[in-house]
Amino acid sequence: MKCYYSTHPEDYQGYDTQKLRDNYLIESLFCYGEVRQFYCYDDRLIVAGVCPQGTSLSLVAGKALGGLTFFSRREAAAVNLGADGVIRVGDEVFSLAYREALYVGKGEHDVSFESVEPSNPAKFYVCSAPSHHPYPVRHIGRSDVKKIHLGDPDTANERIIHQYIHPDVCPSSQLALGLTDLINASNWNTMPCHTHSRRMEAYFYFFEQDDTRVFHFMGKPNETRHLVIANEQVVISPSWSIHSGVGTRRYSFIWAMAGENQEFGDMDFIKTEDMR
Repeated sequence: MKCYYSTHPEDYQGYDTQKLRDNYLIESLFCYGEVRQFYCYDDRLIVAGVCPQGTSLSLVAGKALGGLTFFSRREAAAVNLGADGVIRVGDEVFSLAYREALYVGKGEHDVSFESVEPSNPAKFYVCSAPSHHPYPVRHIGRSDVKKIHLGDPDTANERIIHQYIHPDVCPSSQLALGLTDLINASNWNTMPCHTHSRRMEAYFYFFEQDDTRVFHFMGKPNETRHLVIANEQVVISPSWSIHSGVGTRRYSFIWAMAGENQEFGDMDFIKTEDMR
């Protein structure tokens, strides 16, 4: 499990492009027949790509979790971005179609991932955070999510936010997760941008055309940098950093947060004229 360590905002000012990518970008998440896991020291978030083919796959606890099983003190949410898949939690079996999700609370249960057709595999994007309270397993279909329409065509940031793991949809200990679609001709995922010092965030970008790129802006508002993102890559966004992006074509992304609270409106907006 590769680890991504926390960085001080003053340290990152001296990073060149490659060091920015090494410290904040997960470039290769999915591999057929494998589990790929990444441990973020910012709020102890784990990001994983699970792509089962002929055999079932399970998340690996490893040394980073102190010898415990994966869900002993953790919760997780998995979103299927491939063909039909199955997640087994103990004796329960959950079928997940495209863009459906499953929440699994902490507990001593075995969890495994499968594809319905190995030749057309499921692709599970998984985010996990520490948990101190067991919440029940919950399947979240596309009709179960809470949808919020934000933005405006004049500012090129019109979008639909689909809240999957949120107090109004699915109770969790601290994890929050949703999926955002840019609509019409919009290409900014948020602008004006913001920070939320009580929560870190991970951004998973995905889109249809291979030559599409997203320019993800990060850093302190007065000391910004950017990363150029390809399909199915993840940006780790520390709580002190802005997180805003613009794409060469329409794209979608999954945001996941962990930290001190789950208040969707708990953010500090940055005036565009104050950015540097």
